Amino acid sequence: MTIIDGKATAAAIKQEIAEEVKNIIANGGKQPHLAAVLVGHDGGSETYVKNKVLACEVCGFKSTLIRFEDDITEEELLKTVHNLNENGDVDGFIVQLPLPKHIDEQKVIEAIDYRKDVDGFHPVNVGRMAIGLPCFISATPLGILTLLERYKIETSGKKCVILGRSNIVGKPMAQLMLQKQFGDATVTVVPLTLKDYSRRSAVRPTSSSLQ
Repeated sequence: MTIIDGKATAAAIKQEIAEEVKNIIANGGKQPHLAAVLVGHDGGSETYVKNKVLACEVCGFKSTLIRFEDDITEEELLKTVHNLNENGDVDGFIVQLPLPKHIDEQKVIEAIDYRKDVDGFHPVNVGRMAIGLPCFISATPLGILTLLERYKIETSGKKCVILGRSNIVGKPMAQLMLQKQFGDATVTVVPLTLKDYSRRSAVRPTSSSLQ
């Protein structure tokens, strides 16, 4: 049985990126700059963004955190997105989800320049991913692919079951596992209900399985 150590793999990748960034800067290149927009004080979002800032430090990236209270208007948030799109020093940015209920998340996602959409949520990136073109891929599916590659886990011709069909994880994971250059597998997607999520929390199965 192969035990996949995600933390060790992440640490190794960060060090590889840090060396690459050093070489870029040593050769006169620009220090990569990642920005994050955080609205409100959701505990999960706070932790996620904090980890992104720490990862930037390890990798040698410049990072900017833009915070707003949860009473920010949709117009104000869209203006911030526009400013980040136009900021030539910012190479990529995320708008951390979820957003307050009075803000249309999809409108905000579509307002992001797809070339700076490092979350991979913009319809252009989703569409390019679906047909195998270069694009930003959302973090969890890309992380799973990276672990499969690093641990040399063969997926071609295998049966792959994806639990859940969210736009952030399930759907892109299924698309990637179907594609010849990635999974090249036969894929089954199993939708999850709230009841299923409760059971999954209790037994903690993996998010995907290969047969």
